[in-house]
Amino acid sequence: MSQDSEASNYSREVLDLFHDYVHGAIDRRGFLAQAAVYTGSTAAATSLLTALSPDFARGQVIKPEDPRIVVSWVEIPSPKGNGMIKGYLVRPAKPKAKKLPVIIVAHENRGLNPHIEDIARRLGVSGYIALAPDALTPLGGYPGDEDKARELFTKLDRPKISEDFVAAANYALTMPGSNGTLGTTGFCFGGGIANQLAVRIPQVKAAAPFYGGPPPLELVPQMQAELLANFGGNDTNTNKNWPPYEEALKKAGKTYHVYFYENAEHGFNNDTTPRFNKAAADLAWSRTMDLFKRKLG
Repeated sequence: MSQDSEASNYSREVLDLFHDYVHGAIDRRGFLAQAAVYTGSTAAATSLLTALSPDFARGQVIKPEDPRIVVSWVEIPSPKGNGMIKGYLVRPAKPKAKKLPVIIVAHENRGLNPHIEDIARRLGVSGYIALAPDALTPLGGYPGDEDKARELFTKLDRPKISEDFVAAANYALTMPGSNGTLGTTGFCFGGGIANQLAVRIPQVKAAAPFYGGPPPLELVPQMQAELLANFGGNDTNTNKNWPPYEEALKKAGKTYHVYFYENAEHGFNNDTTPRFNKAAADLAWSRTMDLFKRKLG
């Protein structure tokens, strides 16, 4: 795959429309109507949407039955959130120590889909305990369909979701096998969650958000984590939020690294869609794993 990725096959206008659709600014009907202006027909716009949507089979790197990991589900009390949140838990089958760091994996705005489960398994194979909560738990969990998941996500109370992830992080501190040290990574909505955990949970020592929004800037002085922020160079919608966050980090004297990957779109790490940029994703993931190794061991 070229450095520009398959996204280079689509016009900027179409990619921006898809970005708006993914983030709930327009619904499916709105996307098809507007995309038809560029494709020539609703039928062609429908085919375009199918092509841009995730294909989870092609992006699976680690199978659930991989002998190097043990996969399970846990239920986590969340009294300040939605009462309870389920989490996908991945452990190394042969851990290098009796107790290990836990990495909280925060999903995009569609709940805990198969791609994010695969991210958690990749971390498990790398020797970490990975816990990936599902914000859609109060609405029955990820429904197995991206359109339905996106629709359900709009019905969630955002402050309560944040509390659910904080509850998951606190749970991870004392769960069996945890050594009480945390890392976090997340993507899009989940990148914002990773930023929030970095400022709210002092035991988070490493945070690697991908194209995520900033946390409340007044909380930045509380951050104990080393931050590694990954952005797609073409993702102007997200990137415009970085400068004030960076200013707050500098003012508070925090250690951070930021990378803007040339020719990469929002969602460039997601290897189930045409927006995947292998060169950018490989480099960003390598940097993320280097951070976890350095800060978590």
